[in-house]
Amino acid sequence: MSIDGHRVVGILGGMGPEATVDLMRRVIAATPARDDLDHIHLLVDNNPKVPSRIAALIEGTGSDPAPTIIEMAKRLEVGGADVLAIACNTAHAYADRVRSATSIPLLDMVDLTTRQTSRMTLKHGRVGILASSAVVKLGLYHRGLSAHGVSLVTPADQDGLMDIIRAVKRGDSGPRNRERFANIAHDLMRDSVDVLLIACTELSVLADSVDQAVPTLDALEILAREIIAFGLGGDGADSPSAAPISRR
Repeated sequence: MSIDGHRVVGILGGMGPEATVDLMRRVIAATPARDDLDHIHLLVDNNPKVPSRIAALIEGTGSDPAPTIIEMAKRLEVGGADVLAIACNTAHAYADRVRSATSIPLLDMVDLTTRQTSRMTLKHGRVGILASSAVVKLGLYHRGLSAHGVSLVTPADQDGLMDIIRAVKRGDSGPRNRERFANIAHDLMRDSVDVLLIACTELSVLADSVDQAVPTLDALEILAREIIAFGLGGDGADSPSAAPISRR
């Protein structure tokens, strides 16, 4: 903790860059601040050179991202971070290795989102997950939610969803991909799911393209709330100090 006692949050970012900036924007917009001094101290390693998680986890090609992610975490700890956060759902496949390599806590987006989802009253017990194929393949959300009797349903056009994720990574979050994402999300709601879970930070960038009437949980928003709660000295994401986080 810094010498004046305020808390510092270290963000492992760049996976991808726009999603990391979106997380920062959400934290800044929702922090109840009257001046600069009231905002959360963020140390951000927005490193787009982390080897592809998709290539490593799905395609079995390319370099292992873990060493780069671990080095980022270590640098943030040495730089003064009191807690870490990873601005990428897929990169949580390496969360345990980050914990083992550092001595500060990790605000685990997957665990936080799983706990919030498990507390919801779900008529059908079905959640539609909008995530990378790596998140689905590894069962990052499936394991935790199945223990609470919740079934996860993936889109019929998962390949199309991956195309959208890759487009956002290229910097294309324009109208065409927003419309494509909204259509996939709305189609998924027709499968008797109770709520949509946006579990990819690239898709979080497009979250406002989904009809406001559609019940949605956004993992990036949940992480932003936890960052604010921690930074303000609260005990967790349910702290009443944090203002509502608006959908873009």
